[in-house]
Amino acid sequence: MFQVAERALFLWNNEHVVSLIAQNRNVILPIIFDALEKNIQSHWNQAVHGLTVNVRKMFFEMDAELFEECQRQYAEREEKARELEEQRELMWQRLAAAAAAREG
Repeated sequence: MFQVAERALFLWNNEHVVSLIAQNRNVILPIIFDALEKNIQSHWNQAVHGLTVNVRKMFFEMDAELFEECQRQYAEREEKARELEEQRELMWQRLAAAAAAREG
């Protein structure tokens, strides 16, 4: 499956594709930003990781302001997800404690 990701990322090296992306970066980057970040943080395949870093760098060089805005929004979503997970964990702990108290 990593070969699909690798081939897709290779397309980003094509000059024609890059020019189309540059023209539509305001639409494209917000859509793919999360996937790029997740690839960089945790993809096991070194080639996919390296190609993702290159694509990310390309977007940053194209439009640093847009890139930083996408990065800010990503960080906010990640923080909200962490908070939600903490709330879920706390709720499970409370439920477990309540169940233990009823049994004991």
